[in-house]
Amino acid sequence: MAGAGRTGQGARRLIVHLGVQKTGSTAIQRHLRRNADALADHLVIRTPEEGSPMCPLGRAAVAFSLDPSGDRAQALKLAFRAVLDTLPPGDVPGLISHENLAGAMPGNGGEVRLYPALPQIAALLLAEARDFAVDFAIYTRQQKAWRPSVWAQAVRTDGYGRSLAEFETETGGLPGWGDLMRRLTAEVGDRVTRFKLEDEADPLRPGRQLLRHAGIGDDLIDALAPLDGPSNSRLNTGATEFLRRLNGLALNPHAHGRIVDLVARAEHLFAADVPQGTS
Repeated sequence: MAGAGRTGQGARRLIVHLGVQKTGSTAIQRHLRRNADALADHLVIRTPEEGSPMCPLGRAAVAFSLDPSGDRAQALKLAFRAVLDTLPPGDVPGLISHENLAGAMPGNGGEVRLYPALPQIAALLLAEARDFAVDFAIYTRQQKAWRPSVWAQAVRTDGYGRSLAEFETETGGLPGWGDLMRRLTAEVGDRVTRFKLEDEADPLRPGRQLLRHAGIGDDLIDALAPLDGPSNSRLNTGATEFLRRLNGLALNPHAHGRIVDLVARAEHLFAADVPQGTS
């Protein structure tokens, strides 16, 4: 087991990037994967990739956040252990990045609060990684821009069927990010560092703050291969509205998923100025 027998001071460092969703996580992960070889002497990187243990880990975190039962807590710990067991032996720090470690975002599964289970999720991960020196990183985004982006993502991926106006009403009572940071700190102490998406200087080299936090110097960061373009961009208004109305139909989940994929690949066929309905 990686890091076994070395707890506390001197233990192998493990940075866990908790997301949250719609704060540039996909772009950061693409950038990390593209430059994994260049960073290999400095960081062991784990991001969501199809078929890897990272995907079950994200699903387990969301499931726990929607139903924080003992069984789901155990499933989350086992999923995290499966990821930890992929880390090769040695002293090179690990960086685990998954936006769904924050749990269900507003609009997913009826959630309308600001990540109420995230402090518990962090505590469970911390307990499972007790052989490492763990610290957590979280990105935030100004909520005026963040909430419409979350709504569009919930429509696209979580079957959310209400309009943006209704979503804004549902989430109108959300506290600021400071509330989440206070709850996290109360659960896991001063192990949490917050970064603001607005402070990322280069959108084609995302995650500079996270990489600096992991001990990577600016010279190496500047030498990393940039992305070719934006990641996980929000669908245009017409495509989003089409999917929102689609979510109100009783479709087979497989068929629904295929239609979503088709719309995402051909969003140029949808007018960008279709008014958002309230049905």
